[in-house]
Amino acid sequence: MSIITVERKVLEKNDEIAAVLKKQFSDQRTVVLNLVSSPGSGKTTLLEQTLQALQGQVRMAVVEGDVQTDNDAKRIARYHVPVAQIVTHGACHLDAQLVRDAVSRIDLTGVQLLFIENVGNLVCPASYDLGEQHKIVMVSTTEGDDKPVKYPHMFRAADLCILNKTDLLPYVDFDKHQFRKNAEKINANLLFFEVSAKTGEGLQDWCQWLVDGTQTSGN
Repeated sequence: MSIITVERKVLEKNDEIAAVLKKQFSDQRTVVLNLVSSPGSGKTTLLEQTLQALQGQVRMAVVEGDVQTDNDAKRIARYHVPVAQIVTHGACHLDAQLVRDAVSRIDLTGVQLLFIENVGNLVCPASYDLGEQHKIVMVSTTEGDDKPVKYPHMFRAADLCILNKTDLLPYVDFDKHQFRKNAEKINANLLFFEVSAKTGEGLQDWCQWLVDGTQTSGN
């Protein structure tokens, strides 16, 4: 038995379900963003700041992925948006069936923007389509600026890159110009945002991009 064959069949089944999700989201005119990163890059904090900034402007919902806990979903629930938690019990990524089950538990009627916070991992989530419109790779300045070189598949699969924790740039050995150069060598079409989810720096541009995206979707 070939392991490669098994993997291909798993991905083919995933892509079938992802295609169904994509049509569902398109019919509902819901923009779906799949947020991927290493653990600790600040995905949940960015979501909290985004939900707060766009509250009253954009109808949003969140699907949270975690290996063991529902801690992040509890944080997101404080912003009074529909939220569903997926606990993978050790699995290192979300797949389309898990997302399908999660969105069936929340009311997406009128939701313009659905965030999927993937499990912290820059390897496996690159291969799984979740029916999203955009895959967003997030890196923080406390990580190495060679992340794109180490994880090229993820940067190739993404169409947007967020550099977080820019407030720490004066204190860490991170060259943001080299980081961007490394990323653009792999994917010249990446759109970049530089933010500090802690101080709010750069969040205005990020939020405006989100608002523009929901207006384009027509919801």
